Amino acid sequence: MAITLDGQIAQKQHSRLSAILGSQTFWVFMAVVAACIFLAFATDSFATTKNFYNITRNTTFVAIIALGMTFVIITGGIDLSVGSVLCLCSMVLAVVMHAGYSIEVGIAASIGTALLIGGFNGVLIAYLGFPPFVVTLGMLSIARSLAMVASNNTVVFEFGPDHDLLLALGGGAWLFGIANPVIYMVVLALLTGFVLRWTKFGRHVFAIGGNEHAAILTGVPVRPIKVAVYMISALSAGIAGIIQTGWLGAVTTNIGAGMELQVIAAAVIGGANLAGGAGTAIGAIIGAALIEVIRNSLGLLGINAFWQGTFIGGAIIVAVLFDRLRHVRQSD
Repeated sequence: MAITLDGQIAQKQHSRLSAILGSQTFWVFMAVVAACIFLAFATDSFATTKNFYNITRNTTFVAIIALGMTFVIITGGIDLSVGSVLCLCSMVLAVVMHAGYSIEVGIAASIGTALLIGGFNGVLIAYLGFPPFVVTLGMLSIARSLAMVASNNTVVFEFGPDHDLLLALGGGAWLFGIANPVIYMVVLALLTGFVLRWTKFGRHVFAIGGNEHAAILTGVPVRPIKVAVYMISALSAGIAGIIQTGWLGAVTTNIGAGMELQVIAAAVIGGANLAGGAGTAIGAIIGAALIEVIRNSLGLLGINAFWQGTFIGGAIIVAVLFDRLRHVRQSD
């Protein structure tokens, strides 16, 4: 009996180790660690408190939106509008507060805008059968245009009576010197991980991405859940926009431009499958961290910043290749 029990324990440990070593998220994390160790020896300014503070803070904006994007990608969808939604929500917050309203009203208007856009995208995709690529590509243009209209294409840098409170919200460090955006990211990551792993909603999201037809046959409310995930994606962009406005202290109509590539890259590099059915909160965070380490290292090593897109695009291709090789091994 003891031998059997020991054998079962050894088998569980072996299977757990195999699962970890076969996880894309694990290898991306190791790549981040290896890059940090290399840069710590290759440069004098990487392993400094100030630089780590900047890396962790800069990671948060992509990471927060990547958490919402993960929901969409797990269902087999895509949201190309997140950068423009961030811009519009930031501008709504800025314009409302500039008009003299409180920060609570500004945040409510910004969040409401995000949910409205996400709901609009979701209804077109889930109920009218529009392709996610087409809908969100159209919204990418619409949202940024509305941001220009709202501000008359000007920079907003005065936020009314709660100006200082907004700057402290996004740029402060209220807990143990940790940047506030990092705390928000950790809280949202824990919430996302809980929802995906432990709730019926999370199981339904994975079921839709795994086999939508089978999910319908088993009674999963596919259409409402699809609407919900696009609302979550837009909401994450809105939250990131609010935080980034407080961090920057100003809003322009080019804020968030091209951010959708980095967000999708973070989710995919972290293990989300563009075909649907796979994705984790921790993977989105680690993917965003790798992107920020790449961006940070280019400047420290004196490499032209124009190479950033090449490295990020290459990381996406490697991540997809890793996923394909894993599926080939499992099918053999």
